[in-house]
Amino acid sequence: MAKSLVEEIDEVVEGKSLLRHPFYQMWSKGELSKEHLEGYSKEYFQLVKQVPVLVSNTLNRSGSCFTDSIRENLDEEKDHVALWIRFGSSLGISTKVLQQYKGLSKSVEAVKDLKSLTSLSFEEAVAALYAYELELPKISTTKIDGLKKFYGLNNRDALIYFEIHEKADVKHAAVWRKILSNIDDKSKRKLALRAAVRSLEAQNKLLDSVMEEYVN
Repeated sequence: MAKSLVEEIDEVVEGKSLLRHPFYQMWSKGELSKEHLEGYSKEYFQLVKQVPVLVSNTLNRSGSCFTDSIRENLDEEKDHVALWIRFGSSLGISTKVLQQYKGLSKSVEAVKDLKSLTSLSFEEAVAALYAYELELPKISTTKIDGLKKFYGLNNRDALIYFEIHEKADVKHAAVWRKILSNIDDKSKRKLALRAAVRSLEAQNKLLDSVMEEYVN
């Protein structure tokens, strides 16, 4: 039996899992320094503050019965930006410094890649976001465990962003999954699968940027 589009994307996400990236491997083993985490918080913020834009782009292309669910996702993502700022503050990075930081060229390029995907068709935008949010609950749990066990970060500011994403992205991914499961057109399925692959490549590129600048 032929695989569904969701099954194909799930396999891609597993194959290109961010949890296999060297930076997250080091995180989960306690091999990062506070300076590494500080660098990560600044680079990843370049994506965090753009996630509402990614969802908004998708919402603008929806024209479907899923509009209310996508709008709910968007409202939550807007609130999450402040939670990342709290994570940065737990590492000693002020709100002003974090907000004024522009990001490394490779980090900015990775975020631009993701934004471009959500500027394509509705199906491609949904697939890109599904590939982004599917693993975030599991990644968030891994980060929380590492922050507590190895980095002495057990306070509310340090953990709340990840605690929220342990649950929120289960719901968000379910919305994208339902939309993807209703795509029957072969050409649209092909484009959606390609967008998912490119989404994962962009996410890994962002971690490559962190690794190259702050760790290697």
